[in-house]
Formats: sequence, structure tokens, C-alpha cells
Amino acid sequence: MGKKRIMIKLSGEALAGKNGIGIDPQTVKTIAKEIKAAYDLNICEMSVVVGGGNIFRGKLGDEMGIERASADYMGMIGTIINALALQNSLEALGVETRVLSSLNIPEVCEPYIRRKAISHLEKNRLVIFGGGTGNPFFTTDTTSALRAAEMDATIIYMAKNGIDGVYDMDPRKHPEAKRYERLTHSDVLQQELHVMDSTAAALCNDNNIDIYVFDMNVPGNIRRALLGENIGTLITK
Repeated sequence: MGKKRIMIKLSGEALAGKNGIGIDPQTVKTIAKEIKAAYDLNICEMSVVVGGGNIFRGKLGDEMGIERASADYMGMIGTIINALALQNSLEALGVETRVLSSLNIPEVCEPYIRRKAISHLEKNRLVIFGGGTGNPFFTTDTTSALRAAEMDATIIYMAKNGIDGVYDMDPRKHPEAKRYERLTHSDVLQQELHVMDSTAAALCNDNNIDIYVFDMNVPGNIRRALLGENIGTLITK
């Protein structure tokens, strides 16, 4: 393997902009430009996992009386919609991009095959993983950890909406909250810091995958994070 491999985890809500729901075209274009600026550094092979919360959330399923498994599948389809939106914005900027889905929809994207994904990365294509893990009861955080492990990625960049790292308490409610610059996976699991769900955190711990939590709403931050600037919280062994 030549260049190191990295994963960027975006929430679905990030694509919704101020609306909080659906896809905001201008916001998607802005995120695509941010990703391209990082991609153009040409220092790593890059993949992306995007959530689906802007299309469908489990809470909405509860309110509608939809069983959990069905609601999760609806959310997974939402992630594919987001992945296609991001792909088109990236390709409009000249970034060769492939969407690979764990749910088989051959008319719109390739099925997820590990060796195919690695082949795309080695050809310097940006790979977006859609469809979650392909199973209900798992979040897109777990998808990012699982795919990062399968791709031999060394780090997941958790791009947060307006939060610049991991804090000892909720900074939105407690102005005195302190940001951690560095944590271990054990800290995250034992203190239940809610960086990502516990399944994803355990997977990163078991596979020696670092996590970097930063605020994606600051222009240029994805690029800065890749360059190793101190703009967030690093979680490592």
C-alpha cells in the first residue's frame, strides 16, 4: 500500500444546511469544495461515509409506528440518496468519485465489494460508502468504523456540525466545558463520551483506528485536519 488511507464521516444533517431536513444544494456544494481541497493535497487515499438523518430518522419511525428494522432500512436508503448528491457535486468539481452501496441498487451505484473499493482507492478515486452496513440495528458510525477497518484506513475524521472536538460536558449547555486535545479509546468507552456509538468505538479500539473529531463548519477545516493542525480532539490507543 502506498499512501495512507483515511475515512471522513459526515452526518446526514450536515447536507441539510439550516433546514435540518432534506438536501440543501448550496450546502452540498460547499462540503464538496471542502472535501476537494483536502483531496487535492494528494497525501492520502480518501473515502467518505455519510449518514441519512436528514432524510429519515429512527425517531420519526417510532412516531409513525414503523418497526425498528424497517426504519433502519429506510435510513440506509437515505444514506444512498446523500451519497449520490455528494458524488455529483464532487464530480462537478473534477473529483473522480464512486458510490459503493451495501444495499444492492445496480441501476444507481456499484454494490459494495471490498476488493473493488480498494481498487478504486488505489486509482486515486474518492469512494463514498452508502447503504450503511447493509444490516439494521447498526449506525453509520459503525459503518465508518467497519469500512475503515476493511480498507486498512488509519484514521476516521469525524466531521461535526458546530462542535470542535470532544468535551467533558456539553459545551452548548455549559460554557465552562473543557475540550480534550487527546483521549484514548478506553477513555471514550469507559467515560461514555458519546463521540460515536459504543459498537463503533470498540471496533476502532480493536483495529487500532484513530479518530479525529473536529468542526466541519469552519472553512478549510477538513484540509487542516488532514495536515495535522490542532483543531479538534485526537482519540488513539
